[in-house]
Order: sequence, then structure tokens, then C-alpha cells
Amino acid sequence: MHITQNNRRGRRGRRALVGALAATSALASLALSVVSAGAAQGPTLVVYSAQGYDSAVVKAFNATHPGFTVTLNDNSTGPLLQQIQAEGHHPKWGVLWVDGSQAFAALDRQGKLAKHIVPKVSFNSVGRANIAADGSFVPTGLTATGALVYDSAQISASQLPRTWADLLKPQYAGKLGMNDPTQSGPTYPLIAGVMNDLGHYKSGSPAAAIKAGEAYFTKLKQNGLVINATNGPTLGAIQSHAIEMAIIQSSAGYGAEISSSPTMRVAYLNPVTALPGTIGIDGLMPKAVQAEAQKFVDYVLSRAGQHVMQIGDPQGDSLFWPVLNGEKPANKVIPPLSSVPMQSTNPYVWGPLENTVNAWFTANINNG
Repeated sequence: MHITQNNRRGRRGRRALVGALAATSALASLALSVVSAGAAQGPTLVVYSAQGYDSAVVKAFNATHPGFTVTLNDNSTGPLLQQIQAEGHHPKWGVLWVDGSQAFAALDRQGKLAKHIVPKVSFNSVGRANIAADGSFVPTGLTATGALVYDSAQISASQLPRTWADLLKPQYAGKLGMNDPTQSGPTYPLIAGVMNDLGHYKSGSPAAAIKAGEAYFTKLKQNGLVINATNGPTLGAIQSHAIEMAIIQSSAGYGAEISSSPTMRVAYLNPVTALPGTIGIDGLMPKAVQAEAQKFVDYVLSRAGQHVMQIGDPQGDSLFWPVLNGEKPANKVIPPLSSVPMQSTNPYVWGPLENTVNAWFTANINNG
């Protein structure tokens, strides 16, 4: 058996999306044909993933788990979620692995996730805090969304905004960028986090928080906010001096700093939002496929799997805070987690609102 990949490296902007839907369709057809032709060799497991290290993990897993095929559908988070929704109750995915837990909470509410998939490993406090109560999804690593990534050659640390309100000041007009939430997986959790914070949301209806967030992003747009699809174009805008800073995922900023842009730095407004790399299993798949999917989840959260995650994309998604006791970040550029002012949001509140909030953002911020 061999690995079949629809791999667009450098996710969220470092991969071209041209032809992705056609390639995904071809992958789905291939997966189905393998299931039919190779049933005697075990079920085919298709992993839908937007993680930069996913190819390395799938390759390592297949090398150590003979007997069935793991195929990889690698794309940006937005297109993957759109594909899952289009598949409805006839899914082709067996595992979903993307940043943020909101989409998983929404899928769980729809009855599409398997329950009690949490491996028996030693999670640290951050890991435990991001496990679904019903065990339907589990974190594999942690980054922050809404990190302030900036070019220190253009703007010094002393000149940076300190609060979310500061971003509305005239001196930052036209100097700030962010990503499109319909394309970039970390961006909706960022927007939800801002709404959660500005609206002082605790429980009950989030309507007031949504209204506060809409007012804020409208003002940010009026102050010259620049929207690009994903991390790659947004970082490129900083590097070309089209903008000076952006609110994006922490790992993207650290990756730029240690690779292409040594003057790039990462700062944190208070608060940023926790962004767990999250994994879940399709509960509508046959039990045999779910059993193989569980083996994959177990591997990802094993010491071996975590090691591959940390070396698989060393200038990108590998720059995360571990969720297991005894593990350390892969690079010294990552600060202690205790130094980052981070909030968590309730995925079961904000997950089902993703389509509504994204539609508003597209109409009023992207195209407004």
C-alpha cells in the first residue's frame, strides 16, 4: 500500500488554491476505488488536514502501521470545512485535523463526530482544558490566534499598539492586515475571540458580544484594515512594506522570523485567543474505519507522533506549545506560555455561529 496525497505545502497562503477542488475530487474518487479494490487489506482512512506537518506524520504513521492505507487531503481549513459540509451525511473524510475547535463543536452538535476518542496519555493543563467534554475532539498542540506579527525594521516595539482599542488609532491607519476567515482556519477563532472579549461574554446569548465585535471590525476597516486570503500573502504584505503588522497565528510569525524575515517579531495584545490544533474522527464512517482512525489519533498524541509534528514543518506549524506533560516547544523562539495573555472561548457557543459571522465579515469587511 502507498500514501496518496493531495498535498499543498505551506498551508494558508503558502499553497496555491488553484486546482485544489479538482484535486480533492480526484482524491475522493481514488480513496473510494482503493476501498473497493483493497478491502481485503483493510479500510482506507482519509485524513482531511490543514497542518503543515501532516504529510510527515502520515508518512511516519504508514511506515509503522502496515495493513491499511492512510490517504491525505491537505488544504486550507476553509475549503476543507466547505467540502465536509458539501458531503453531508455521505462523508469521505475519516479524520479532521485543523486549528481551532469551533468547527469540531459545530460538527459534534450535528452528530457527525465519534465520541470518547481521547488517548490515555498525560495531558498538561492546557491540553486538558481543550478536550471536549464528550471526548469528541482533542488538542494535539497549541498556538495563539490574533498574535501581533510585525516588522521591527518598520515599527519598533515601543511604537506598537498595546490593546485592541489602540489598533483604531490614526497612527496605525492602513498599517494593519489580517486574513480572510473563509480561507484561513485561525481567523474565525480570532474574530470570535475579539467578540468574546469586547462583549465581555460569559454565558447565555452571545448577541451583545457579536454586536460589539461587528462595531469594532467596522471601525478597523474604516481605519484601513487590509485583508488577504491567508498567512502567506499577509506576511508578504509586511515584507513588501505594504503594511507594518498583522493579527494572525503566532506560529506563522515565528516561522517568518527564523526563516525568510529575520526582522519579523511577535507581540501579544491582551488578550489573544488560544488556538488548539484539534483532531476528531468521523462518527458516520463504518466502525472499521473509525477503529483505524483511532489508531491514527493515538499515534499523533504519542511521543513518536509529537516528535514528527515538531520536525515536520520547522519554520511553520511545528512552532507550537505542546499539550502533553514532558514535552517542550521545538524552538527557543517560542516564549513560555505563561508569558502570553491568552483567553479561551467556548467552542460550543462560537462554533455554530461560524457561518453567520463569516458571512457578515465577508459582506461588510472583505467586500464592504
